[in-house]
Amino acid sequence: MKYFQAPILLILLNSTFTFAFPLTSEISQNDHSFAKQYLKRLYDFEGDPFNGLKTSSGDSIRANILKMQKFFGLPITGELDSATLVVMKRPRCGVHDALQYNHFPGNIKWQHTNLTYRITKYTPDIENRQVDRAIWAAFKVWSDVTPLTFTRALDGEADIMMSFTPRVHGDGYPFDGPNGFLGHAFPPGRGLGGDVHFDEEETWSMDSKGYNLFMVAAHEIGHALGMAHSQDVGALMFPQYSYLNIRDFSLPYDDVQGIQALYGSSNKPDTKPHPKTPEKCDPSLSFDAVSKLRGEIMFFKDRFLWRIHPQVPDAMMLTIQTQWPDLPSKIDASYENAFRDITLFFRKKKYWAVNGYDILPGHPRSIYDFGFPKTVKKIDAAVQIKETGKTIFFVGNKCWSYDERAKKMDKGYPKWIEDDWPGIGDNVDAVVQHREHVYFFRGFTMSVYNNRNKRVINIVYANSAICK
Repeated sequence: MKYFQAPILLILLNSTFTFAFPLTSEISQNDHSFAKQYLKRLYDFEGDPFNGLKTSSGDSIRANILKMQKFFGLPITGELDSATLVVMKRPRCGVHDALQYNHFPGNIKWQHTNLTYRITKYTPDIENRQVDRAIWAAFKVWSDVTPLTFTRALDGEADIMMSFTPRVHGDGYPFDGPNGFLGHAFPPGRGLGGDVHFDEEETWSMDSKGYNLFMVAAHEIGHALGMAHSQDVGALMFPQYSYLNIRDFSLPYDDVQGIQALYGSSNKPDTKPHPKTPEKCDPSLSFDAVSKLRGEIMFFKDRFLWRIHPQVPDAMMLTIQTQWPDLPSKIDASYENAFRDITLFFRKKKYWAVNGYDILPGHPRSIYDFGFPKTVKKIDAAVQIKETGKTIFFVGNKCWSYDERAKKMDKGYPKWIEDDWPGIGDNVDAVVQHREHVYFFRGFTMSVYNNRNKRVINIVYANSAICK
């Protein structure tokens, strides 16, 4: 009899893996200096909302590491380990992180709703008219869901003054050069209040190259309106940079709730979707793809992924673009090719090959390289079976066997999934192998399959491995 029970995959994961970045390793003096400056700027401030995280010894560095680890959902050790350092080095906003839900302390906001803005200094990276368009679109993100209106001023003093400027620029918060703090903004008020500054030493763009101005501007404008950083990985106000183009962007639900708590909702009908970040313990959670990367197991849902490692108590959630900026924002299927030490990602008719965190040259490529007929429009799931070295692709209610060494499809395929993998049903959302078992994901269920005996030995919730 098949039944739901405790998360088997977690038990099976208690073996030794090679983590993409080790949890403990020698941290250089340069890294220590970098971390000290990072923590001082982002976590060492008055009105500390991180209750209970002060150390009895008064060690401010350790206390600030604890704050930072709590904010990002890292293991709370108080130590500058490699996992913490990797998160510190991701490009981000230069405004401090606070645990207030969505607002600066005291719910600071503008007392009028007809706001003006002015761009006083442009970047040479993009044509001025493109900068104007990106900034207009970034303001529209917020005006669409509130009573706020924004009018561009061509001269004089505006409520929100915007400029591109490098390093020291007179506000007491110098930029740090390329790939660090991308921008910062001040909460509503007089003088510097509401002003937005972008680091001119970054490479700005209207697409995924360098840093997308629309995404950074929309985030910083949120600060200029009174929003603080959110701990929701999917929120626009999450402090780390993640790319989505203007066409695909819709203000997430967390940001809508926050800005409307300050200013109320728009008088105009709001027909746009406001996506919620998936909850790892939602029993109805399903996955788009599940794959491995050098020992880690990755679970993909929409534009998000969770990373699993036995030494980390909780699954780490991030966006796909945070990990691989040039991958699509949604994945159909993925598998690790153990022979070549690469992981492949599929979206519609294209695939990308990744070595660690680098996309291999010449990608994306066509799925028809594998020998699929033109009737195949997308791959639903894929897994490499270590006993045979074959990669199994699942498309609709059929499966294909690909010989990685011969680089061609095996004869006799495609076959019905139910004939080749009896008991798992007639379609598959995602699949991954670990040790002697193959795990098939279908809707909110995960079938644990004994490949030697060719039978399902258990069925559990799909999110059993990430919900604890």
